[in-house]
Amino acid sequence: QVQLLESGGGLVQSGGSLKLSCAASGSTVSIDVMGWYRQALGKQRELVATMNRGGWANYGDSVKGRFTISRDNAKNTVDLQMNSLKPEDTGVYYCKVDIRNPWTSYAAWGQGTQVTVSS
Repeated sequence: QVQLLESGGGLVQSGGSLKLSCAASGSTVSIDVMGWYRQALGKQRELVATMNRGGWANYGDSVKGRFTISRDNAKNTVDLQMNSLKPEDTGVYYCKVDIRNPWTSYAAWGQGTQVTVSS
């Protein structure tokens, strides 16, 4: 099993920046895609950004040009640099990793970290 530990959430003013970090531990050898999703109050969970082992990144339309995802395969970490934050970026941000090997595939989720952007 893979365990995820997120850090870096908090309260920031509109236009500010925050950096989220997620560290994976446990059975990390089969980690494929790592990324971030978010869920605002009363809304469905949505894609923020993901990155595969080769470094290819995929971003949600609402964060393109403002957020940057990065990962360290050796350390099994994934970071999300969030700039030019807007009140609509407020929500709980979840780290997610996809585990794939010849015997199994599943997704692991972190507990979530709150990001609040004040206007």
